[in-house]
Amino acid sequence: MILPTIVRTAEEAIRAVPDAYREVSFALGSTRWQTVTSVVLPSARPGIVTGVMLAVGRAIGETAAVIFTAGSSLRLPGTLLDPTRTLPVHFYILAREGISLENAYSTAAVLILLILAINIAAHTIMNRLARKET
Repeated sequence: MILPTIVRTAEEAIRAVPDAYREVSFALGSTRWQTVTSVVLPSARPGIVTGVMLAVGRAIGETAAVIFTAGSSLRLPGTLLDPTRTLPVHFYILAREGISLENAYSTAAVLILLILAINIAAHTIMNRLARKET
């Protein structure tokens, strides 16, 4: 589910590396493989890491795909193979069926704070990696 987002952001991050970096590496006698591993990927790393973090944040918020893969269970899972209930599904059930609006609001707040924390972490990591490269 998150693979297309990761692939697309990684592709864009690699394309964003200036051609001058590649040309200088080739001019110094590096092979294509050395150029990719020593110049292109380290320069593209902040964009790739950010793409992975944002894709994970997006996957946490997706509901429909997770319902069909993980299921929706009332009990806590005992193993990794047991069905479970995600926060978006839990929020939907609480709000839609009117079981407990207080718990629905609490679930929504936790979900929003979790996604906000992931986005802030991705931004912070991107900035730190970008500073290391320059």
